[in-house]
Amino acid sequence: MLYGGLFTIITAAVLLLALGFQGWATAIALGRGGAVCQGAACGAPPAGPSAEDIQEGVRAGQRLVILAAIAVIAVLGFAVCWWLTGRLLRPLHRITATARRLSLSTLHERIALDGPDDELRRLADTFDAMLDRLEDAVDSQRRFIANASHELRTPLAVQRTAIEVGLADPTPARLALIRAELLRNTLRSERLIAGLLLLARGERGPDVRTSVDLTAVVAEVVAQNRGEVTVTFPPPGPVVVPGDEVMLAQLVTNLVQNAVRYNVPGGTVTVTLTSAARLTVTNTGPLIPVDRAGELFEPFRRLDADRTAGSASAGLGLSIVAAIARSHGGAAALTPNPDGGLTVRVDLPAHPPAFSSQSA
Repeated sequence: MLYGGLFTIITAAVLLLALGFQGWATAIALGRGGAVCQGAACGAPPAGPSAEDIQEGVRAGQRLVILAAIAVIAVLGFAVCWWLTGRLLRPLHRITATARRLSLSTLHERIALDGPDDELRRLADTFDAMLDRLEDAVDSQRRFIANASHELRTPLAVQRTAIEVGLADPTPARLALIRAELLRNTLRSERLIAGLLLLARGERGPDVRTSVDLTAVVAEVVAQNRGEVTVTFPPPGPVVVPGDEVMLAQLVTNLVQNAVRYNVPGGTVTVTLTSAARLTVTNTGPLIPVDRAGELFEPFRRLDADRTAGSASAGLGLSIVAAIARSHGGAAALTPNPDGGLTVRVDLPAHPPAFSSQSA
C-alpha cells in the first residue's frame, strides 16, 4: 500500500507537469500559425506552416512528452522504492545479523529494536523473548551438568579414599568398615543415577498418553507411604487426566515421600485432590525461608548444608515433579507454610467430565 501510494503520487505529479508543458507548447505553435491583422495594411499573409503541420508537430510533442514522463516516472519510482526498501529492510538485516552472531557465548545479545509497533517490531520482540528462554535453558543445563558432575564425583572420591585406607591397614575389622562404607556409597550412586534418568525422562515427557485415574494413583501411593507421620487423603470421585500412569505415579510418590522425609517427629502430611486435577501436598516440616523456597525446584538443591554421602536424598525429587508436570501440560508451585513445612501444588489438565465417565 505504501509503495502504491507513493507511485501514484509521483505518476500524477509527472503527468500534470507533462500536460502543462504540452498545453504551453500547443499554444505557442498555434500562435505562430497566423497573425492577427486589422485594416488594409495587413496585405498578404506571411508564409507559414499549415494546420496539418501544426497538428503533426503537436502530436510529435505529445509523444515526446509521454516518453519523457515515462522515463522520469521510472527513474523516480526506482529511486524512491530503493530508498524505502533499504529503510524497511534495515530491521530485518539487524535481526539476521544478530542471529548469525549467536552462539553459546553470545546468547546474551538482543535485537532491542525500537520504532513503531509494527510487524517487524513484534517479530524482533518475539525473537528476543525466544532468546531469553533459550538463555535460561542453557544456563539451567550448565548448572545441572556442573552439579551432576559434583554429585557423581563425591561418592567416587569417598570410595577411593575408603579403598586406600583399607589397603593401608587391611585388618578384618578395618575391611568390614570399608565394605560397609563402599556399600553405602554404591547405593547412593545408584539412587543418584536413577534420579538423573527419571529427570531426563520427565523432561522428555510421555511417548503415549492414556486416560489415567489420578485418584486411584494417589490413593495407592498414600497407602504405600504411611509410616512415622500421619498421611491423610480424602479421596474425591474419579479424576481422569491424560498422561503416562507410571510417570504420574512417580510424581505423586516424590511429593509424598518428600513431605514425609522432611517432616517433624509425629508430624502430618495432608494430600488433597480436586475435580479440576489440582493435587496439593502439605506437611508440617521445619520452617523454610520464603526467599529460598523457589530453589527447591532446581536439581540438586537442598536447603540443608549436607551434600555428602550421608544424605539420603540427591535433591532431585521436586525437580522431577516439576519436569513431569510440565511434560504433561501442567505446572508445579510451592509455598512455605507460616508455621513450618511446605505446600506443593500440581495442576494438571483434566479430561472433561463426559470423557472421564466414558473412559472409566
